[in-house]
Amino acid sequence: MSIRAAFWLTKFPQFQFLHQGTFLYNFVAPSLLCNYYHNFATVTTALSSVVNPKLSISTTPSQPKPPKSASNNLDEALVSFNRMLKSRSIPSIYSINKLLGSIVKLGHYQTVLSLIKQLHLQGVLVDAYTINIGINCYCHLNRVDFGFSLLGSLFKGGYEPNVVTFTALIKGLFAQDKFSEAKNLLVKLVTEKQIELDAVTYGTVINGLCKSGNTKIAMELLRSIETLNFEVDKMLCCYNMIIDSLCKDSMISDAKNLLLKMSKKGISPDVVTYSSLIHGLCNFGQWKEVTELLREMVGRNVFPNAHTFNIVVDALCKEGMVREAEDVLEIMIKRGEVPDIVTYNALMDGYCLQGQMEEAQKVFDSIVNGGLEPDIISYNTLINGYCKKRRIDEALHLFKDVSRKRLNYSIVTYNSILHGLFENGKFDVAQEVFNEMLAEGRSPDAVTYNIVLDCMCKNRQFTEAFSFFSSMQNSELYIDIASYNILIDAACKDGKLEIAKELLNELLSNGLQPNARTYNAIINGLCEEGSLNEAKELLMRMEDNDCLPTDVTYNVIVRGFLKKNQTYEAMALLDKMRRSGFSADNSTIEMLVNVLPTREQDPTLLNMIQKFAPKDK
Repeated sequence: MSIRAAFWLTKFPQFQFLHQGTFLYNFVAPSLLCNYYHNFATVTTALSSVVNPKLSISTTPSQPKPPKSASNNLDEALVSFNRMLKSRSIPSIYSINKLLGSIVKLGHYQTVLSLIKQLHLQGVLVDAYTINIGINCYCHLNRVDFGFSLLGSLFKGGYEPNVVTFTALIKGLFAQDKFSEAKNLLVKLVTEKQIELDAVTYGTVINGLCKSGNTKIAMELLRSIETLNFEVDKMLCCYNMIIDSLCKDSMISDAKNLLLKMSKKGISPDVVTYSSLIHGLCNFGQWKEVTELLREMVGRNVFPNAHTFNIVVDALCKEGMVREAEDVLEIMIKRGEVPDIVTYNALMDGYCLQGQMEEAQKVFDSIVNGGLEPDIISYNTLINGYCKKRRIDEALHLFKDVSRKRLNYSIVTYNSILHGLFENGKFDVAQEVFNEMLAEGRSPDAVTYNIVLDCMCKNRQFTEAFSFFSSMQNSELYIDIASYNILIDAACKDGKLEIAKELLNELLSNGLQPNARTYNAIINGLCEEGSLNEAKELLMRMEDNDCLPTDVTYNVIVRGFLKKNQTYEAMALLDKMRRSGFSADNSTIEMLVNVLPTREQDPTLLNMIQKFAPKDK
């Protein structure tokens, strides 16, 4: 072992085991046999004013290119690699590393590791760059432990880990949610000062902190590196990551303040910066602010790209403003930005949310006619839309079309079609789909189990439902509040209130918090049974547990008291309901109207009832 290697092992005792293994073992450890998988008119006006929208920097979340292109690139790279190994004079390791790097960019990490193994078997001496490529691949495959093991290969080859090595490892630790380990490694590197960390390393850490919900720490790190005089574009990336994280955390004001701060430091925001802010504002429906931001960015000669337009289209569709979204799409095309599959999926989702399935189908057809290939999200959106409209035959046709197009079903696809089949009473077909899902190696998630559980309860198969729930508990599946709510609601509707109460106590003992739906189901059951005092006590308990009653809660309990002719108590609850910002629904109003003729001899109570009953009644 070299003196420098000994130094590293002394400074980083957690790496003591690394020098023991052989190079070959580090690349072909047995566990590698596993598979890795991997105000709107103003907004429109502002968008219309955009000129020369072509940008040198693009944040468009481009979809994967058609498989043939990626496959051809990989095939060509493999042919070149084999040709190198078979040539009489093997090319320099520099040329080989360059080829391996190109395959890494295609995302074929396991392939790269296999090729490095071949290099070793052929007796080709690799260098530190090759080993760093291997470390990077392991980290991308969520096997940072194997990445660390390759440090031993560096030492055995007489090399030292450099900033690239540790940047890859830190990124790998964050990718596997090992926040503490990543932070400790960074602190160690900064403290020991054996490696000069660059902007890429700090950017990796900031990105990891933001994605792990530690935006505040990321901002503190940003302040500490502002004095290191990194290149402006590198600092811009760091600011952009934090601004994006703040917007995702709904901290729009903080994001705006950071925008002002970076501008004062001479760092000009780019399309990524503005797109993040626009996304955050769109999520809150702040269209006036979106308009102002669009005008500001155009004024700075920063023009919206496809991603920016997609954000606006998606936000409008989610708010039910699909026609306005169509207008934005038209502006987008006029400005030279080509709509991608993300654009059309957002538009299709908008029509599905409105129940306009014919329009959604037209968008789907236009994807094909426009030369794009629908992806699994396209199919999921349309299948879910048809299921919600109870048009199960169209949904099934699309479901079968997924396999014909050689797309991979996602768990969302299965959940959507299963829910639709159960809701339409097609239990046999649902069973076939469920079995097919298992045969394909797709594990059901909590949503899948809840769909099946809900179906059993709605069909009054309570014994089977509780047995199924027990099997869920015995598995490693996380049981959420939704599962309990399904059973509690079913038990209450079947008059089994004691079982519902037991389930409530059980979920509390499991550390779950009941929500409004939980309480509403039990309060409704108690009211149906005539246990009004107990229902009122549960209402107070609900408030004490920081679960605010909803309009459903109040209407249910008010009707319960009205049914038992306890009108004064009902009026008190109605007054409390009104002060909470809720109104009586039609069923409650109808009961109030029916009470009016019976209360003519009680002027005080009559005035109270008339206060809540509609004037025309």
